[in-house]
Amino acid sequence: MNKHYDYLIVGAGLYGAVFAYEAKRHGKSCLVVDKRGHVAGNIYTENRSGINVHVYGAHIFHTSDKFVWNYVQRFAEFNRYTNSPVARYKDELYNLPFNMNTFSKMWNIATPAEAMAIIEEQKKEIQGEPKNLEEQAISLVGRDIYEKLVKCYTEKQWGRDCKELPAFIIKRLPVRFTYDNNYFNDSYQGIPIGGYTAVIEKMLEGIDVILDTNYLDDKEKFDAMADKVVYTGAIDAYFDYCFGNLEYRSVRFETEELDTPNYQGNAVVNYTDSEHPYTRIIEHKFFEFGTQPTTIISKEYSAEWKFGDEPYYPVNDEKNSTLYAKYKELAEKESKVIFGGRLGEYKYYDMDKVIIAALETVKKEFGSVSE
Repeated sequence: MNKHYDYLIVGAGLYGAVFAYEAKRHGKSCLVVDKRGHVAGNIYTENRSGINVHVYGAHIFHTSDKFVWNYVQRFAEFNRYTNSPVARYKDELYNLPFNMNTFSKMWNIATPAEAMAIIEEQKKEIQGEPKNLEEQAISLVGRDIYEKLVKCYTEKQWGRDCKELPAFIIKRLPVRFTYDNNYFNDSYQGIPIGGYTAVIEKMLEGIDVILDTNYLDDKEKFDAMADKVVYTGAIDAYFDYCFGNLEYRSVRFETEELDTPNYQGNAVVNYTDSEHPYTRIIEHKFFEFGTQPTTIISKEYSAEWKFGDEPYYPVNDEKNSTLYAKYKELAEKESKVIFGGRLGEYKYYDMDKVIIAALETVKKEFGSVSE
């Protein structure tokens, strides 16, 4: 391919796709390169037996930004899915987020005043500044909720005892004294009908895309093909890990199709005890209110990231934040490269925030966002 482009975009995920879509609308030529065999990055959905499977874990779009909500409607119609997970502790089932349904089940009470009194009394157990995540959680929600709904789930997620985890990981635990199981407080929420892959494909219509190709394996060749690079891969990998590697938590999925129309009755069930090795089970059909004769579930296992694994969650502790700052300094010296997205900025991003960040970059490059 001898064509020369205005922009080479590394990564066909949400950030890269939004940038490519906008660049094309501004009359720029783009080449998108992705090392995976598909577009859409971690929001990739794949249709199996009529069910759109969230291959890299559940993605529920939610935002309070009306502009962003209207923006994504360009690419798909969104359904009215509301995220209302259920927590399973041994054989007990609780509604999430922590609300009056949770408290009435846990303590056999009926009023917000009763729930508040119990939580306030239990919070007194922690005196002074919390020294670790366990103390922080108890100081926020009391011991009962901590023991049943926070402790083991968090330990499975991080692979460490809560007493060994820093307090700042849990800055707040939302507690609602209403009977409201809607997990997000945002004004807008839903799932694109037909899955996320179709959204990204629509963004990338008319744009050259190369899949199954690792940009870093042939960086010089690709750099020569464009005036500027938008890089959404891992920032430490770009600089060949010259300061050492940033740490992530990874996730492993066990996905299977079951010969039943309904396995668990909800899209998301968190397993908050130590008896179950997985953190949660996703039943994909319920994201789009499916009525298929079979169902597809994914068990999620949290794992320590190692080379070759998919990096999911940045470990934003002091050590990694200091290391990222060194890479960021190098990145700022790269005049022809824009670093963006979850991996490029070593940052946990909700989807609406990814879109906002990509559009901010667009404004800097082109002065405006397309109408």
